[in-house]
Amino acid sequence: MPTTKKKPKTSTLPPRSRVKSADTWDLTSLYPNDSAWEKDFLAWEKQIKRYAAFEGTLGKSADQLAKCLDFDNKFDRRAERIGSYAFLKTTEDTANSDYQRMIGRYQHAASEAGQAASFIRPEIMAIPAKKLSKFLQEKSLAPYRLLLEKIVRYRPHTLSNSEEKLLAMQSQMSDTANHAFRQLTDADFKFGMIENDKGETIELSQSSFSALLHSPKRTVRSTAFHQFYEVFANHENVLAATLSGSVERDVYYAKARGYKSAIESALFHDKVPMSVYDNLIAAVRSKLPALYRYYDLRRRKMKLKDIHHYDTYVPILSDLDQKRTWKQAVKTVVDSLEPLGSDYVCTLDRGLTTDRWCDRYPNRGKQSGAFSCGTFDGSPYIMMNYQPAVLDHVFTLTHEAGHSMHSYYSSKHQPFQYYDYTIFVAEVASTFNEQLLSRHLMDQAGSTEERAYLINRDIDAIRGTIIRQTMFAEFEKIIHALAESGEPLTIDCLKSEYTKLLEVYFGPDFVIDPQLQLECLRIPHFYRAFYVYKYATGLSAAIALSERVLKGGSQELDDYLSFLKGGRSKFPLDLLRDAGVDMEKPAPVNTALKRFESLVDELDTIL
Repeated sequence: MPTTKKKPKTSTLPPRSRVKSADTWDLTSLYPNDSAWEKDFLAWEKQIKRYAAFEGTLGKSADQLAKCLDFDNKFDRRAERIGSYAFLKTTEDTANSDYQRMIGRYQHAASEAGQAASFIRPEIMAIPAKKLSKFLQEKSLAPYRLLLEKIVRYRPHTLSNSEEKLLAMQSQMSDTANHAFRQLTDADFKFGMIENDKGETIELSQSSFSALLHSPKRTVRSTAFHQFYEVFANHENVLAATLSGSVERDVYYAKARGYKSAIESALFHDKVPMSVYDNLIAAVRSKLPALYRYYDLRRRKMKLKDIHHYDTYVPILSDLDQKRTWKQAVKTVVDSLEPLGSDYVCTLDRGLTTDRWCDRYPNRGKQSGAFSCGTFDGSPYIMMNYQPAVLDHVFTLTHEAGHSMHSYYSSKHQPFQYYDYTIFVAEVASTFNEQLLSRHLMDQAGSTEERAYLINRDIDAIRGTIIRQTMFAEFEKIIHALAESGEPLTIDCLKSEYTKLLEVYFGPDFVIDPQLQLECLRIPHFYRAFYVYKYATGLSAAIALSERVLKGGSQELDDYLSFLKGGRSKFPLDLLRDAGVDMEKPAPVNTALKRFESLVDELDTIL
């Protein structure tokens, strides 16, 4: 009898309605149901008109200013709860129109509230310094002293009301360069079709480009690289114009507000001195020989005569053939975090299991990726799209758990106005957890190959987050300085400066393809200048702190937990200094790069 071939199983995602409740987050810490949200939203919306009663009165007395800040604080706290619930519901199923309407209504009301409250900051700025100083001695303003001190820091860089109004009117226009870049690269660019390593013809795009660079077949990687950058080469002049326009915008606003430079303007918010930025660049440059050794190791292991940029993403070793159920993943994460003490570990274990902080698996229409959404009054929720066969998803889980535990501790130990930590310190808690997980898995590795895989993963994480982002940060510094000196940022200028950096950061034995100099035209972060350095400082601080906690005792652990509890009660550098790392000195970055060197040495020995 002829045999009938079985059709391959088709795996489809379940609709949201069929997902087990145990696998979803429990949002009742925010609202028991949509009806309760609706009732609170309508009551909150009616409060917007109460701002008008405070307008024009903030300079009258400390008590009047305190009353306004009390109202604003309570209003924002309620808004966070309302907005977070609406946002989280939309991510469960992005096609659900009811929740799209919910978030739309919230955003509209929040915009109206922002306009109604827009007088607060200018009126505080208008209070004479001596008068405000006396106000700050009053007991009623004690909860807002730091908040007010942060606001008046901007006094030297705040213009007259009419000038501020003109700058505000330019806000939409000032984003034209970024908008044009996005439309051009995301919507208008067509990269054509390409054959992948499975012989399938697929469309080359911004998203598939990354996957193709991970292909084990070099001809696929090379073809994708050259085909992708050919499109950028065909539009290089207009892309240079958009990048130049973005830089000129930064320079203009910095000058208008009386800053010495665009970079000083960007660092002012977090009270970060220029030395932090410069120390990062200097430290990374001093350790580049270790990176050169890694590239040569990669070349030798991959049996290549030479190494190009498109050879740096494909894994040296094949992925580990391991599967971890959700329960096993949680246990792995929790076990790795034991150095943080029983309170941290038990709280997180409950959050990831019985307390249902996390929405675990993919479902039809669910938002892709992962995130943590901490709130003051609710649980610090985590969205995952967990796949048991993907090791990176275990790292993603501990990363997001780091954010959530940061939110948990800060909300428990700070008032609402100081609990929400800044971006500068946000990535420290999350990558700290990744460091502990990585070391735990290395210690538990069942074979040399498994340990080598984990070491290689750590090396690439440091390479991508510290070294590569520092190169980007140095490029941003250079091109802004050129613009401030009156040098036009032509396509030749941009490519020339970027090529110099490529030669330094990749080393003398690395082949720099001419197309790679066009990379400077495709990095979206360059349109939000002086941000990428925070990725590098964040991971550097995390590595230094994790080593300090692992090698230390109760004091070192208490210092780190106090950092998690600090929220934004101090400026970021002060919080980190209290935790045990001084980012104004090169030591933390050097510690991270020494870790990089030791990992490269060990991988070279193993392979």
